Amino acid sequence: MSLDRVLITGAAGFLGSHLCDRFIKEGYHVIGMDNLITGDLRNIEHLFKLKQFEFYHHDVSKFIHVPGEIKYILHFASPASPIDYLKIPIQTLKVGSLGTHNCLGLAKIKNARILVASTSEIYGDPLVHPQNEEYWGNVNPVGPRGVYDEAKRFQEAMTMAYHTFHQLQTRIIRIFNTYGPRMRLNDGRALPAFIGQALRGEDLTVFGDGSQTRSFCYVDDLVEGIYRLLLSDYHLPVNIGNPDEISLREFAEEIIALTGTEQKIIYKPLPVDDPKQRQPDISLAKRILDWTPGVSRKEGLTITYEYFRSLPAEELYKQPKEFLSSR
Repeated sequence: MSLDRVLITGAAGFLGSHLCDRFIKEGYHVIGMDNLITGDLRNIEHLFKLKQFEFYHHDVSKFIHVPGEIKYILHFASPASPIDYLKIPIQTLKVGSLGTHNCLGLAKIKNARILVASTSEIYGDPLVHPQNEEYWGNVNPVGPRGVYDEAKRFQEAMTMAYHTFHQLQTRIIRIFNTYGPRMRLNDGRALPAFIGQALRGEDLTVFGDGSQTRSFCYVDDLVEGIYRLLLSDYHLPVNIGNPDEISLREFAEEIIALTGTEQKIIYKPLPVDDPKQRQPDISLAKRILDWTPGVSRKEGLTITYEYFRSLPAEELYKQPKEFLSSR
């Protein structure tokens, strides 16, 4: 009996690679697709020996052709950290617009259900706290973060248009801060930045006065939420994240305690349009998916720290990769 086939874009990235693992475990044939601009083949190299996994080195912003039947598409191709999308702003916009259009078109041709990865960044610097799915956001479309925020907002609009006009089976997940093994130490986000600095013996850099908040969800919990949403009958956006909110100053102190280092916290100016608070309202996910995060921050951070500590020493000092021209 042939296995149901699922296409996962952004498969070599942090989240995409964990999704590949989950769908292999669930008995699917997984087609991974990635152009490797921010992804890393090492995240999925353990899958290449499997008959139920295949990989396409392809940019989804260009026409997508995958022969054969596809049951599900999960569109996770996109830069997801400020250090990435500030370096490749045009490619970030293209993967959220052209890439999403191509994935939706493929889903239509294949009669496949598609889940697209949106983000809490569509809420911008929120004026509502915690953020629920009915909040429309406070986003600066021409600021430095606009290329990512607006790409995701367009992505949601395009997905809903395909659902309404073509009756396509669509799902939209709004992902809040997520962490775990396979994150890049140099991707510019708070958690890997703090752990990387601690491992290098550097002081931890907090922007602003550190009172801005984040809510960190362990990757296994997020993947479970994604899986449940895909298989649900709900087509409107759903927040998936851990509502356990913490200030970045307190978070830096937790990392110092976790790593047993003697570094101090230093403060630098807050970046433009950096959100002051971020906490998901997950009432909807609880109700329709029976989902709540199960991994505590202490447990998840311990696992993540051990992963980073196991990396080769040169990874600690590796500079962000040089990207191709955005054209």
